[in-house]
Amino acid sequence: MRSIAVSMFVLATLALCSPALADTPGKELKDPVTGMEFMWVPKGCFQMGDTFGGRESDEKPVHEVCLDGFWLGKFTVTQKQWTQVMGANPSKHQKGGEYPVDSVTWQDAKAFLARLNALGKEAARFRLPTEAEWEYACRSGGKAEMFSGGADLDSVGWYAGNSGGGPHAVGQKAPNGLGLYDMSGNVFQWTEDMYEKTAYAHHARNNPLHTAGWGRVARGGYWGGGADCTRCSFRCYLSDRCKNASSGLRVVRVP
Repeated sequence: MRSIAVSMFVLATLALCSPALADTPGKELKDPVTGMEFMWVPKGCFQMGDTFGGRESDEKPVHEVCLDGFWLGKFTVTQKQWTQVMGANPSKHQKGGEYPVDSVTWQDAKAFLARLNALGKEAARFRLPTEAEWEYACRSGGKAEMFSGGADLDSVGWYAGNSGGGPHAVGQKAPNGLGLYDMSGNVFQWTEDMYEKTAYAHHARNNPLHTAGWGRVARGGYWGGGADCTRCSFRCYLSDRCKNASSGLRVVRVP
């Protein structure tokens, strides 16, 4: 009996101490109100910024960032989900409910999250990802990936070279290593961070959020942009009231 108890204690200790057992990718949940699906992004540390070299100066210096685990939307918010929560569809490209919502300002995104939180029947709350969380998730948990899922952009994202001049329904390209779709291309995705060219020089090591500067950071590129802006490390900045047909959102669920 004592040996069984010791074995159970060892297994429990391993589960707590081993990232491979305690904090693994692949977990998925579905929100009961909107039907939005979320993938688990395990905690970890990574080198944030332009690790490939020769890119924009605001993607430097490359620096270590460590993040807690979090739930991130498997897809960008769709027009159907937005309409369900807000009662109207602001999108310029109204081709179907499974297309990403577009023409959303940062302020619109915050209003959507406030309404979504008010509708919640559980303790869960929703927010925008930080810039660091977004890049870490785009890179399949901080891997050396230029685009979300690898080096072959055509297989993972919609951009000017393959979109045909417009967005596409979510989830039509291959996912990245965490099971996340459309992190590169289709629509830009708002983050919580304010934009400052030198933000990376001021980042905290753990769970950074930059709150100084101008406008807000959007990530991921879009259907009409070049390949360069769909890179995981690319930083786009816009006024928080800027409305254009390239901007959408992806949300974090807490817990």
